[in-house]
Amino acid sequence: CFHTSPELLARRRNDEPFGLKTPKKEKFVKKENRSQPPVEAPYVPPKPKRTAKSVPDRTIDIFEGMTIVELAKRTGESISSLQDILVNVGEKIGSEFDPVSIDIAELVAMEVGVNVRRLHSNDGGELQPRPPVVTVMGHVDHGKTSLLDALRQTSVAAKEAGGITQHVGAFVVGMASGASITFLDTPGHAAFSAMRARGAAITDIVVLVVAADDGVMPQTLEAISHSKAANVPIVVAINKCDKPAADPERVRIQLGSEGLPLEEMGGDVQVVEVSALSKSGLDKLEEALLLQAELMDLKARVDGPAQAYVVEARLDRGRGPLATAIVRAGTLICGQHVVVGAEWGRIRAIKDMAGRVTEMAGPAMPVEIEGLRGLPMAGDDITVVDSEERARMLSAGRKRKLEKDRLKKIVEGRIETPDASEEVPVRVEMPVVIKADVQGTVQAVTDALKSLNSPQVFVNIVHVGVGPISQSDVDLAQACGACIVGFNVRNPPSSIGQAANQANLKIIVHRVIYHLLEDVGNLIVEKAPGTFETQVAGEAQVLNIFELKGRSKSKGEDVKIAGCRVLDGRVTKSSILRLLRSGEVIFEGSCMSLKREKQDVETVGKGNECGLVINDYDDFQIGDIIQCLEQVNRKPKFVSSESGAVRIEC
Repeated sequence: CFHTSPELLARRRNDEPFGLKTPKKEKFVKKENRSQPPVEAPYVPPKPKRTAKSVPDRTIDIFEGMTIVELAKRTGESISSLQDILVNVGEKIGSEFDPVSIDIAELVAMEVGVNVRRLHSNDGGELQPRPPVVTVMGHVDHGKTSLLDALRQTSVAAKEAGGITQHVGAFVVGMASGASITFLDTPGHAAFSAMRARGAAITDIVVLVVAADDGVMPQTLEAISHSKAANVPIVVAINKCDKPAADPERVRIQLGSEGLPLEEMGGDVQVVEVSALSKSGLDKLEEALLLQAELMDLKARVDGPAQAYVVEARLDRGRGPLATAIVRAGTLICGQHVVVGAEWGRIRAIKDMAGRVTEMAGPAMPVEIEGLRGLPMAGDDITVVDSEERARMLSAGRKRKLEKDRLKKIVEGRIETPDASEEVPVRVEMPVVIKADVQGTVQAVTDALKSLNSPQVFVNIVHVGVGPISQSDVDLAQACGACIVGFNVRNPPSSIGQAANQANLKIIVHRVIYHLLEDVGNLIVEKAPGTFETQVAGEAQVLNIFELKGRSKSKGEDVKIAGCRVLDGRVTKSSILRLLRSGEVIFEGSCMSLKREKQDVETVGKGNECGLVINDYDDFQIGDIIQCLEQVNRKPKFVSSESGAVRIEC
C-alpha cells in the first residue's frame, strides 16, 4: 500500500470487494394474485398513419374483377390494411390476387378516404346500335322549347311559367324517317348553369339554338364552352328565320369569331336555318342530326346490368322519391336493387316519358323510376347491385364519405379571425330556407342566391329541400330567424301562413326565377347596413362679418358672426360645417348658432341669408365658402343584367 500511487488507491476504493455479495435490502412488493380475472380494457383503435390534411383529395379508377394488389397500388395503402377493411366489410378473402367486385372495391376505397371513378367494360356483351341523345342548348328565349314542340307536335312552351323553361326535360321523338332521337331540353336562364353542364355531360350531340334576330348571347357562349369541355359535337340551329329582323349571316360571322368551325368556313359544325313557328327547315335539322349520329357510330351493350344517369329528381306526394334517368348501357329491369348516389332502393316501377309503365328500359331511353328510399341528387349515377344488403352497405359508405367531405369543407372554409387593430366592415347574416319542386331547381336557386353574397350581407343557406313548404320549415326558420324561399311549389296553406305571420317570418314563393331573384335581392338590400358617406348638403358664401363685443361674463366672450347667403342646397344647424378659403379647407367644426332675421332656425334654404357662428372659430373673411356636411347611409344596389345574371353592388 505504501508503494502505490494515489490514482491506484482511489481506483481500489471504488472497486467492489472480492467474495460473496450480500443482497441489498429492498422494500417488499406483494405479487398480484393471478387467479383474479383480467380487467376488460376498452378497445382503442390504432392511430391513423396520416392526418386528414396530408391525404390529398384524389380520384382513382376502379373496375370489376380488380385484385387487392392492384387496389393497394392505386390507393397507396398496404395489402394488409386493405385485407383488414375487407374482413370488416364481411368479404371472404383467400389470396391478395383474388378478384373483388367493383362494389367492394368502392367500399374499400371510401374507407381509405379516396374518391372513385367506376370504369365499365363492354367485353363479352353484344353491342347494338342505339338512338342518339341530343341536348338542346342556347340563350334564354331563343326558342329551344318551341323548336322541340315543333319536332314532337306538342305545346309545352305555352304551359310553362313565365314562358321560360326552368327544368331539364327528356323525351323520345320519332322522326319522319322512322328513326328515333332522345332529346334533352335545358333551361337558358343564367341561374341554371349546372343543369346545362349536366345536359352536356350525358349527351352525344348538342343542338345550339341561336335566334336569327338576337345573335350570339352570354348563354350561347356558355353552351359552346360546356360542349367543348364534354368533347361533344355541335349542330347549330339558327331559329326565328321567318322574322323580318332575322339576319342568319350575322349569326354565322359571330359564331365563327367565337372559334366555332362552321362547315361554310371549312370546319365540321353543321348549320341549319329553321323556324319553330312556321315549322320550316325541320327536315334539314333531322337530316343533320342523323348524319352526325351515323358518323359517330353509336353503339351500346344491351344485356347485363344497366348503367344510368339521373337527369332530374323530385318528390311526389303519393309515389315518394322519383328519379328521371337516361340509360347509358345495359338494361334496367323492374325489381332490381339500385344505388343512386348516396341513396338506395328497389325499383318498384319504371315509366317512360309518356307515363306508360314498362318492365325494362334499354340504352338511350329516358325513364322515371320509383322505389328509392331517399331523394338522389341530379347528376348521380345509378348502379345496379346484387342484393339489398350490398345496396345498404354501399349507400351507408357513400353517406359517410359525403359527411366527411362536408365537414372537411366547413373546416377549410373557416375564415381566420382578423386582428383587432384592423377595421372590419359590418356584415349582416341573412339565413334562408329553400324549398323547390325538383332537385335540379333546388341546386339552381341555391347557387343563384349564393351569388348574391356581398361584403355587407352574407346569404347563409340553412336548409334546402324538395317539396312544399311545411310546418317543420317554419319551425326551423323561426329558430334561426330565416326567410323561407319557395320556387315552383304551391302556396303554403293558411295555417302555415298564419304561423309564419305570428313568428314575423317572410315567405317568398314564385314560379319564375326572374321574380324570385328580384324579391330576394331587394330583401338583401333592405337588410344591408349600408356605408356612411360624408356628403355636401349645401354651400353658403360669407358676405359680411359682425362682431358682438362687451358681452357679460354670463353670456361668454366676444363672438364673430358670419353673415352668409346660401348658394346651393341648405345649411342645417345640427350638421358639421367646413370653411373653405381659395379652395383649401381651413377649419371644420359644429355650428353653435344659426339665425335668420334675428330668429333661431334649424335650416336655411337656397337663396336665403343667415347669420351663423362656428364653435371655436372666429377668423372669417369676406368671400369664404362655408359647406354644410351631412352623413348619408348609402345602401347597395341589386343589379340584373340582360342575360339574367344578378349581383349586389356595394
